[in-house]
Amino acid sequence: MIRLARVGARKQPHYRVVVIEKDRARNGRSLEVVGTYNPRTSTATVNLKRDRIDYWTAQGAQLSETVSKLLAKQPAIAGTPAPTPASDVTPAPAEATPAV
Repeated sequence: MIRLARVGARKQPHYRVVVIEKDRARNGRSLEVVGTYNPRTSTATVNLKRDRIDYWTAQGAQLSETVSKLLAKQPAIAGTPAPTPASDVTPAPAEATPAV
């Protein structure tokens, strides 16, 4: 699972975005740190390693609700096409094959 782990001092929250087994404790041993989140700045600071998050989700990791919201707010990586909804995809016209 990809979720937040709190690392800030008392009343000064700062979070790491970590890949961790679902049944482990919130701040337990994680497999990998894939980003940070600081809600205390004037505009919340979010640093995510999109390529590593994509890798782990391809391996079957699930995003927590909060991490999925942070990921949705994060701008897409330059050069990566934005995902298109299935309803916007139109099939290519069928071409007639000449009989030989």
